[in-house]
Amino acid sequence: MARKVVRRYQSDIRSKQAEATREKILVAAKALFKTKGYEDTAIDAIASKAGVSTPTVYAVFGSKKQILKELVESMMFGQLYLDAVEKVLSSREPIERLRSMSGVARRVHDSKHAALGLFRGAGVVHPEIALLEKENETRRYESQKPVIDFLFESDAARAGISKRKARDIAWCLTGTEIYRMLVLEKGWTSDEYQQWLGEMLVRELT
Repeated sequence: MARKVVRRYQSDIRSKQAEATREKILVAAKALFKTKGYEDTAIDAIASKAGVSTPTVYAVFGSKKQILKELVESMMFGQLYLDAVEKVLSSREPIERLRSMSGVARRVHDSKHAALGLFRGAGVVHPEIALLEKENETRRYESQKPVIDFLFESDAARAGISKRKARDIAWCLTGTEIYRMLVLEKGWTSDEYQQWLGEMLVRELT
């Protein structure tokens, strides 16, 4: 029994050390990408700033591109995003759950604008950003399925609309382009965007 406790304790220590190392690398990379640019930042420089060896960086992330991906995702899908998702799923009222999707979209797009703006400004090449955006769009589409399913299971969906079309409409309305047009181009506040989007989702799908 004592040996199992010791092994578990040692395993917990290694796990915490690995997480600390990962975080140091991410912090170092973010600072360097911001000041030197993505293309001009070498893995060796990231390792040096993080206080770890270059092989350690490769062992943890595999590539500089993967570091970028995790940085962007951590900014887009952090605690504010998780809180917004929890609010959506905690509601047992289908229309309120649908309306609350606007809060998730707002968190994603606010964070995405901050994250991608930072790294674009630092000289991240377009194909890498485009790939990240495509992956995140797929993730966003998949994450909306439970809300749409619940809407139909509760018989709250608009008559005559299919589940597939409802999901497509929700994905379109909560997409980046509408946020860009209203918030970034026309100067709406994020609060105004969220309120309008919630009303639009309910109007179109119920």
